[in-house]
Amino acid sequence: MKSLNVRKGDNVKVLAGKDKGKTGKVLATDPKTAKVLVEGINMATHHVKPRSATEQGGKKTIEAPIDVSNVQIICPSCNEHVRVRHQKADGKNVRVCAKCGASLDVAAKADKAKKKADKKAKKPTKDKAESAPAEDATPAEPSEKPVKKTPAKKPAAKKPAAEKAEESNVPVEQASDGKTE
Repeated sequence: MKSLNVRKGDNVKVLAGKDKGKTGKVLATDPKTAKVLVEGINMATHHVKPRSATEQGGKKTIEAPIDVSNVQIICPSCNEHVRVRHQKADGKNVRVCAKCGASLDVAAKADKAKKKADKKAKKPTKDKAESAPAEDATPAEPSEKPVKKTPAKKPAAKKPAAEKAEESNVPVEQASDGKTE
């Protein structure tokens, strides 16, 4: 397994292949095969066969993996494709731009923090105005206790007529073969 200088979320420039000169964002990395998946780069066509009556077949274009040696990271501070150096900062290994010396990991952390903030903003939150009663409104009556839901009872197994009769204390005549009439 090879250690890669490229990580998910990095912006990279393609150095070789049919998409030479294009840039894109890394969607996934595979250190075992030393390949990366770059958004909009090395598009491959897959023919999809419908597997059920409701599915639709056709052609589908997806990103195919590209070798990590064919891409280079774009430094966010100097906006050039650069080699990566590794340094220790605050006791941690950090990826650093070889040209300007700016940290490449700081930008990734800022992106993650921004995404987390966006997710929190999307979640529905109760406003304080909704949960707190209005000042001029009369105090609300105490709420009723929540009703406990009981599981539905299973129907009882069917009993023979003789047992039913014994339970209801009604005499039932039985034939010699044991059947009730």
